[in-house]
Amino acid sequence: MNVIRNILNSRSEKDGNFFSKIQKILGFKPKNIKPYEKAFTHRSLNLKDKKGNAVNYERLEFLGDAMLSSVIAAHLFKEVPEGNEGYLTKMRAKVVSRKHLNELGKDLKLIDLVRTNIPKSQFGVNIHGNLFEALVGAIYLDRGFDYCERFIQEAVINPYVDIESLEGQIISYKSLLIEWCQKVKKNFSFEVYEDTGRDEMKHFAVKLWINDKVVAKARATSKKKAEEKASKRAYFAFQSKIDS
Repeated sequence: MNVIRNILNSRSEKDGNFFSKIQKILGFKPKNIKPYEKAFTHRSLNLKDKKGNAVNYERLEFLGDAMLSSVIAAHLFKEVPEGNEGYLTKMRAKVVSRKHLNELGKDLKLIDLVRTNIPKSQFGVNIHGNLFEALVGAIYLDRGFDYCERFIQEAVINPYVDIESLEGQIISYKSLLIEWCQKVKKNFSFEVYEDTGRDEMKHFAVKLWINDKVVAKARATSKKKAEEKASKRAYFAFQSKIDS
């Protein structure tokens, strides 16, 4: 009996600690802690519910992403009455960019709450943003849209959404460069070539061609990152022409 009591007591203490940490992050008491537990459960645990459905944060990411987009869209619609559809879409994309969400997740130290069978040091940087989205999804399931909107307002909009600074923010150098090339009728292409680096992790090497001339090279751990890196270098090389 003492052994069982000790197990129950230790579990209760752990659950209570999680509850208090979640409450501190949210600024209000959760009614149902279950969605939050799921929001910090990694798929590596391979947990399933009674119906055989996977129990992890991935579906909550989808829900949280939708909540973030709708609340941010409503805020921008209200605050920028002169903004057209294209402008509002770009501004919303800047607020909910992967880079921005990763910063939010890091600031809240959400990774400290994750239950996983994988060492946290092996997670990619996007884990922070994924957890933030899952947390927003959990809030919606627990307390509904009003609480979800309030959290996004206090955690995202108030401290981070400044219209003027967002207008000058670049979220994708690749997209910006492609738009410029199309505008001034320049041919462009990305070429993946053999990477001669000796890194333990595989890298991709990319050349950026504009009008049959290599204007930038870059290497990174993915093709997408290498293209973005090369585009950034090209942007600064052509900045005076692009910004004019």
